[in-house]
Amino acid sequence: MKDTAPAAKSPLSIAIIGAGKIGSTFAYQLARAGHDVTVIARPDSLRLQQLQRDQGIILKTGERAEVRVADKLDEETAYDLVVVTTPAHQVDAVLPAVQRSKAQWVQFMFMTFEPERLRDTIGSHRCSLGMPLPLMATMDSEGRIKSTFINSMKTLHGHHRWAELFSSAGVPSAFEPEMALWLRCEAPLLVAIESIAVAGQRRGGATWAEAKAVARGLHGGFAIVKGLGYRLYPSTKSTMYSFPNFLIAFLLWVFSRIPAMRELLATGLNECRALIDTMGAAAAKAKPPLSAAAKALLAIKPTEESATSTRSK
Repeated sequence: MKDTAPAAKSPLSIAIIGAGKIGSTFAYQLARAGHDVTVIARPDSLRLQQLQRDQGIILKTGERAEVRVADKLDEETAYDLVVVTTPAHQVDAVLPAVQRSKAQWVQFMFMTFEPERLRDTIGSHRCSLGMPLPLMATMDSEGRIKSTFINSMKTLHGHHRWAELFSSAGVPSAFEPEMALWLRCEAPLLVAIESIAVAGQRRGGATWAEAKAVARGLHGGFAIVKGLGYRLYPSTKSTMYSFPNFLIAFLLWVFSRIPAMRELLATGLNECRALIDTMGAAAAKAKPPLSAAAKALLAIKPTEESATSTRSK
């Protein structure tokens, strides 16, 4: 992680909802760049206690960035930007407050299969979508963080202004003009790699049978996107959709044997389960229903047993 950044030319008032590894990393970079940052953590959580104690984000190396700390969004404050980093399956808990708030802009920074639902709730005039780049991040028992940006990957933003803001704060970023479509088409790939990562964590690598099942699930997810009337975007997704199942299975099988990637993606188990449920429900509403695709996708949904196994590692 870059621990310094150029001072902001025009400091903004920014609230970040979610104080995990991603939210804390963003808060650190934006605060060090000179912005007035408020970090909002869950009430009564250990993370909130840590932030209240430190009144800042602290790296394992000792560098710190001062931030304000709160346990809920102040709806009366006209923040220039509110960044929501909670997973999609947890966003409903904070969505009403964000909707009522006087924030000028709201940026949702997580994977979702329903981007339009967020835009309709907040209003397209002040809603932006994005996707944080993968981070190799850890947080110790004291709440100190260590984050490393993965080379060649960038955080995506659906608005030029926020891509420039994050870039100037030391977060590699890029503007994505088709952000909503990008998210919807990325969801099947994300659940596939999260599912194979969870399977791989149990034994140091997925079995060939598991890899084949996840490949079928990925194909089913892409089929749902197309069946709902969307094109696969970007073109690499269409290329992947055309690959034979055994090739996708082989790539997933190899991926499951890379410890760093396996450990990084297996932490998204609950996100994976929730996204699969959302895509399965969307498939059932299609005309005609995409039952075969949904069945293939639901077959790779990690079980509660695998959730327990992964947490214990």
